[in-house]
Amino acid sequence: MKMGSASAGLVSIFSNGYRSLGAPVSSWRTLASSSLYKHYKRNSKGAVLSCLSSSKIELACLSSKVDVAQTTTSSVNGYHKYDRLLPCPSENGPPRVEHLVVSEGGPVLEYICKSLDLPPLFVADLIHFGAVYYALVCPQPPPSATPEQIRIFKEVTAPSVLSKRTSIKGKTVREAQKTFRITHVEQFVEAGTYLRVHVHPKRFPRCYEIDWKSRIIAVADSYVVLDKPAGTSVGGTSDNIEESCATFASRALGFSTPLKTTHQIDNCTEGWYCILLMLHCLCVVLARTKEYCSIFHGKIREKKVKKLYLALTAAPVPIGIITHYMRPINVAPRLISEDFIKGWYLCKLEVMECKEVPWPDPVIQQKYCIEDFEWPSKDRAYECKINLLTGRTHQVRAQLAACGAPIVGDSMYMPAAIAEMANPGLSPFGKYKKYTTESDKEMAVTKWFARFGKEPKVAIGLQACQISWDDGEHFYEARSPWWRSGMA
Repeated sequence: MKMGSASAGLVSIFSNGYRSLGAPVSSWRTLASSSLYKHYKRNSKGAVLSCLSSSKIELACLSSKVDVAQTTTSSVNGYHKYDRLLPCPSENGPPRVEHLVVSEGGPVLEYICKSLDLPPLFVADLIHFGAVYYALVCPQPPPSATPEQIRIFKEVTAPSVLSKRTSIKGKTVREAQKTFRITHVEQFVEAGTYLRVHVHPKRFPRCYEIDWKSRIIAVADSYVVLDKPAGTSVGGTSDNIEESCATFASRALGFSTPLKTTHQIDNCTEGWYCILLMLHCLCVVLARTKEYCSIFHGKIREKKVKKLYLALTAAPVPIGIITHYMRPINVAPRLISEDFIKGWYLCKLEVMECKEVPWPDPVIQQKYCIEDFEWPSKDRAYECKINLLTGRTHQVRAQLAACGAPIVGDSMYMPAAIAEMANPGLSPFGKYKKYTTESDKEMAVTKWFARFGKEPKVAIGLQACQISWDDGEHFYEARSPWWRSGMA
């Protein structure tokens, strides 16, 4: 049986490119228990930790940047005081992702509690949040794995071991390495099963502050239209499907069957969002029924669905079509080039209007956690209406920043635009790029990513303001953007 390589998603989890994840203050206290960390041993680089039991393949635990809280509290029954993942913390903290290989079959909740020394209610909530995954066969470790981790991987994936497991008969190793979300605390996991536990799922505290009924724009037989609040996830993240627009809107409407989303837009973007109510969660159509799902999918393919955006920029943007090319690597901030580069994605947007407006006042900035990053001129801002002609992740944000007109409050792209203005040529693929060799280019890219990439806290000056289809027969518009609330 040939060994299949791990998927890109799994490799990225083992790597150092972690997203900021967090846990409630109460769980920080729980995880401070000395019994949880007494098995950990830091390697020479101090970045990857492994915990191994005395048993031959008792536990393989690959973890990065494991946090150890400095505070301690009294414990009850061996656990520090803690019940659930609520209340939600106001800030996300350092990440913690655990990778386990099951040594003895049994209910998944019991195994995780025992292996990671976590309270049952906490683990139950992690499963409810969608923060626990399994694969029948452990994925291949990344190049950064330690010799001990590689040894364990070889042991649990040896052909002689796999041939005895009836659960993977008829499957290739690559198929058996595919991960699935654990959905029930009593789900049985057999020996040799790989588990990935996001102990600190990314949290969305804004979900608990919003009047969700007021955000519902329309409820039709086939779909629901929601005005998405800034600082929320539309359909959830890989480690948190609970704190999402789909979940909270479903509750607000009293639906027994949860709403499901079709595609994602940036968490920090305000605006409309259509959600569908149907059984197939992988559907990418805006529908409440299976039949309308198919119909709407066809409309999207035929480009009959039109979306418009409002962007609040720090500098004026020329009217007309703006074209760039985006590097096809799923890492933020996205690199943009004015010049054609083979293999890079075409990015086109049309600026339909651009008008001068007041810069958001201090009260509004504080309310929405907007930073100006010392932009040189904060007397006026510019509201632009944009027709997105191609749909790439971060496209509007990256293209406008590349034009020297970053979106107000965009902590990922505005500082980069300011740095390029102060030192032309700093951007690896900007108009004034300085590198002459491939080595210089790679160095410039490395420096760029080291300096920029912080995601906004709550909102930025970007709103998906309109959606329409069937030549305007179905037309929906979001409420006024946050920055207009401070205008006269």
